[in-house]
Amino acid sequence: MPMKVAERVAIVTGGGGGIGGALATALARAGATVVVADLDTQAAAAVADAINAERPGVATSSGGDVSDTEVIRELIALAEHHYGPVDMYFANAGITGAPGLEADDGDWDQAIDINLRAHIRAAQLLVPDWVRRGEGYFVATASAAGLLTQLGGATYAVTKHAAVGFAEWLNISYGDQGVRVSCLCPMGVNTKLLYAGEQSGDPLGDLATRAVTAAGEVLEPAAVAEEVLAAIADERFLILPHPAVLEMYRFKGADYDRWLRGMRRYQRGLLNPEVS
Repeated sequence: MPMKVAERVAIVTGGGGGIGGALATALARAGATVVVADLDTQAAAAVADAINAERPGVATSSGGDVSDTEVIRELIALAEHHYGPVDMYFANAGITGAPGLEADDGDWDQAIDINLRAHIRAAQLLVPDWVRRGEGYFVATASAAGLLTQLGGATYAVTKHAAVGFAEWLNISYGDQGVRVSCLCPMGVNTKLLYAGEQSGDPLGDLATRAVTAAGEVLEPAAVAEEVLAAIADERFLILPHPAVLEMYRFKGADYDRWLRGMRRYQRGLLNPEVS
């Protein structure tokens, strides 16, 4: 039986705004109780307060670095204290990371921790109990960059590929034991993260932003959240709010070398528009 969102207990990381804030709001409106987690404690509290203004008592919030195992453990304990065992976990927190080969070991460690290890650590804490209970739902926010690539953004592209790979592995390994797994891979969404590269002053960061905004429609977070809930109802693994991503992914798989040439041409056009 597909898992119903109503009366479920959910944790949403990166919930202080953007996709995470929209997800937390949509889940609560669908009847779930929600722990909103974010590095920005005030932003998480504001989202929870707005939810509670609509449905009193269904949301609480917490601040902290959700790539830290102890912080995740505390989130789970907070959810259990207020609402009961965690049924759904939305590993949504993410960073763009430093662009290019100039990223040092510290930059790579940070991107890997937040964009990948945060998912692994949450699964390590949650999945064994879900297997015992016979159900649970893990939703990983990756990116279209995890299926395609991110021009200019090495740390982002690589860690988002890894996030897709981990979600895929989790789905295969535990899907027959009641653990559902979906992976969200949008292109441009109207969040602070989308414009971080443009505002960084780094040419490669700016390239990353322009590549995404030029590739297709920039969606609002609420529209993405609606697509996520629809995918959960269908138990769809790959969540693609931008349908064009699937066609791009198929084209990539059909002729990898041609796709690479096309991406280099696209990059040249963005870097030298007067020449293209």
